[in-house]
Amino acid sequence: MSPVALWNNAGAVVRVVWSIAVAIVTTLRIRPNVIVSVGGYAAFPMVLAGTFLRRPMVFVELDASMGLVHRLFGRFAQRICFGIAPEALPPRGTVTGVPLRPSIESISREFGQRVIAATTLGVDPQRHIVVVMTGSLGSATVNAAVSHLAELWADRQDVAIVHVTGKRDFEIVTLARPPVGDLQYLIMPFAESMSDLWTVADTAICRSGATTVAELTFLGIPSILVPLPNAPGDHQTLNARSVVEVGGARLLPDDVCSANSLAAAIDDLLRDPLLREQMGSAAKNMGRPAAAKHIAREVKAVAGDE
Repeated sequence: MSPVALWNNAGAVVRVVWSIAVAIVTTLRIRPNVIVSVGGYAAFPMVLAGTFLRRPMVFVELDASMGLVHRLFGRFAQRICFGIAPEALPPRGTVTGVPLRPSIESISREFGQRVIAATTLGVDPQRHIVVVMTGSLGSATVNAAVSHLAELWADRQDVAIVHVTGKRDFEIVTLARPPVGDLQYLIMPFAESMSDLWTVADTAICRSGATTVAELTFLGIPSILVPLPNAPGDHQTLNARSVVEVGGARLLPDDVCSANSLAAAIDDLLRDPLLREQMGSAAKNMGRPAAAKHIAREVKAVAGDE
């Protein structure tokens, strides 16, 4: 190991030890009624301090599986709040849902609002609108597959694709845009308004992060979920499975995501309004309104305020 690497590693150890010391001193000084952890490496010092000093703790885990810190210290938490139901709920675990922005919770998917949102986006509200959304950076795999899907669907008069590529791939996807005839194919680097996208979406093609899954289920939008490969603990696959198991989505692994596999996954949804309605209802039944209030109640209960 080089001297520079040794120095960097030694510095990292010192910073961790210092963070733990600060967390312990802070906890001793404040003596909080409850410590709330949302996980990640940054939570480690305070969770360790809370465990060592025997302070009540609530873990908020938005995904369907716990991250490393919460797995290590889960037995010391008084409550573990899951955003998405895990395959097996641990002791003291509860499913609260994922807190959503007010702008999402206030979305109306009535036809009048659909017309307004579709007009803003520049698509025909009478068409079946497929919204593609894979996060701020986007997904090269999904973006390439959707671009080729647009080529397959070039002559469709009943479909519109609203393709949010992410900033990284926007230019690539735009330059590779296939010639489309009757298909409406709108490409954008990011969404100015997620409210407009979710208002018009008949079907969505998305990654399966906790917030995305929570929004889709809250609004009852049928979806094709393409989990991020190599996500920690494969949590996106677990998130997706939770929706698939109730009939609200279909799972398409990243390594088989192509224009043809997307077309096969979504084709019957385009043809069958009843199937879309059934999938949407199944997704919506899984949604958790007022998740923030539920988490707050759990925290207050552990803190002794209720």
